[in-house]
Amino acid sequence: MQSALILVYTGDGKGKTSSAMGQLIRALGHGARCAVAQFIKKDPALLDSGEYRILKQLEVPWKQFGAGFSWEGDNNAKNAELAKKGWQQVKRWISSASYDLIVLDEFTYTLSLGYLDCEEVCLWLADHKNKEGFPHIVITGRNAPPQLISVVDMVSELTEVKHHLSGAKRSAQPMIEF
Repeated sequence: MQSALILVYTGDGKGKTSSAMGQLIRALGHGARCAVAQFIKKDPALLDSGEYRILKQLEVPWKQFGAGFSWEGDNNAKNAELAKKGWQQVKRWISSASYDLIVLDEFTYTLSLGYLDCEEVCLWLADHKNKEGFPHIVITGRNAPPQLISVVDMVSELTEVKHHLSGAKRSAQPMIEF
C-alpha cells in the first residue's frame, strides 16, 4: 500500500475548493471513503452549494466549523471556537482509520489567523502521517503558512490572472461560485 499524501491548494486565485472537491470525486470513483470538514465558511446548506448537494446525496460526511469569513462582521471569536472543535473532529476521523481521503476546506485560515496553533497542528500531522490508516488529506485556503508547507507532500498555488467578478457588476452564480 502506498503512503498517504497531504495536498494543499492555496493562493489568491479561484478554484481551491473546486480542486479539492475534484480530488474527492476522483477518490469516490475509486471506491474511497471520504469526508469533508469545512472551516470558516457558513453552513453550506444555507449557501446551497452544488458540491454540498451532491456529496450529501452520495452520503459523504460533511461537518461545518465556520461562522463566516472574518471580514463579514465579528466572526473571529466564533471561528476560533469552531476551529478548535473542527480540528478535534478531524483528528478523530484520522485516528479512526475510517476514511481514505478527508478534505479540510479553508483550513489554512485557522492556522494563518491563529485560531489553531500552527506548530502544534503541523507536528501532529507530521507525527501521524506515516501511521497505518492515515488518510490522504486535502487542505484548501489562502496564505498557507510555511510550517504547513514544510510538512505536506504537494502544494499548488492558484494565481488570479483575470476574474469575472473583479470590478464587474456581476453576482456570484450557481455552478461557478457555489
